[in-house]
Amino acid sequence: MPKNKIISEVFNEDSSTGVALKNKTLKKLIFNILDKTVSSSITEISKELNISVPKTTSLINELIEDGLLHDYGKVESTGGRKASLYGLVPDACYFLGVDVKKYYVNIGLMNFKKQLVAQKNRIPFRLENTPESLAQLISILKTFIKESPVKKDKILSMGINLTGRINHTKGYSYSFYHFQEEPLSHYIKNTIGIKTYLENDSRSMAYGEFMFTDVASEKNALFVNIDYGVGLGMLIDGNMHYGKSGFSGEFGHTPIFDNEIICRCGKKGCLETEASGSALIRRIKEKIAEGSTSSVNKKTKGVEITLTDVINAANNDDMLCIELLAEIGDRLGKGLSILINVFNPELIILGGALSETGDYLRLPTKSAINKYSLSLVNNDTELRLSKLGEKAGILGACLFARNKVTFSQKFGPL
Repeated sequence: MPKNKIISEVFNEDSSTGVALKNKTLKKLIFNILDKTVSSSITEISKELNISVPKTTSLINELIEDGLLHDYGKVESTGGRKASLYGLVPDACYFLGVDVKKYYVNIGLMNFKKQLVAQKNRIPFRLENTPESLAQLISILKTFIKESPVKKDKILSMGINLTGRINHTKGYSYSFYHFQEEPLSHYIKNTIGIKTYLENDSRSMAYGEFMFTDVASEKNALFVNIDYGVGLGMLIDGNMHYGKSGFSGEFGHTPIFDNEIICRCGKKGCLETEASGSALIRRIKEKIAEGSTSSVNKKTKGVEITLTDVINAANNDDMLCIELLAEIGDRLGKGLSILINVFNPELIILGGALSETGDYLRLPTKSAINKYSLSLVNNDTELRLSKLGEKAGILGACLFARNKVTFSQKFGPL
């Protein structure tokens, strides 16, 4: 049997029963241990799993034969005898992470040791709920896979981030591409030939940020994705929070404001109507119509204004954009004060496109938090900007795909 087929079989539990299924579960638990420790001895793994040394040795040897583990050699042990250390083989298998934005797609390829080996950002695209948009996304994915530095059959799975309501367990998207009866994840898998999983973009970005930055001691943290809309990823008691149906985090559709602005959800007064990228663009258009000047208007005359245009303008000292970012930050802070009063989080991370404006957004947001939330509660909360930026979505999607296929779901936030 070819090596790639052997590797795929190691992770495939569909046709396994009895001892075979138990051994596959134990192998996934070994991966969890080595994922956290980088390398461990057979004795250490045996104690962690509470199974015998001979059984652990047998499983380790099988995984070495399968090309998934590597013997790093012997080191001095506490008892004086040298013990071999074992770790994951980086190029044993790979995982795709796809972060779908409104006007572009970011894609990354991760190896078995969680290292990005290929990445392509801002591939032109337009997210619309149409068959044409889905066909364009499929074409982009096929092109990336074809140009990938590894063979397609070594890519075990793919994670795709989409905005809106996602059932990540069944693979349904209820906001985009729901044209067929079968789950969207199954359709993409059958079309491209790689096992596919869907995740909400904000939650996936949060997971990437939590796992790849120094969010280690915090067990209760919030990641706010401020893009054209406003999304939320929640780490509660050290675990990602999904809610009963997996639809938690629809922070942008909290009815906060008394206005007549229709939100994209169809209701009025949602946070997104006054504290999002879409709201920012609307305010800029209104101000320009009233006679205000901005470099955005000069650069985009006759063309649709995008968030990228506004962000670039603000970061190049465009006063109108900076002033309106302060307005957005104040209203965002009002919404965040509710979350702080309810959850009492240790950390709030501002991510997504608008976080690229740095303190132009963070400072007015922080000021509004101080104004609207209980001081005794917000004193416990650190507010900071995303350290990964757009990379958070790619990493989160890759990790999500990796964990779904190769790791025991008893471990880790996802």
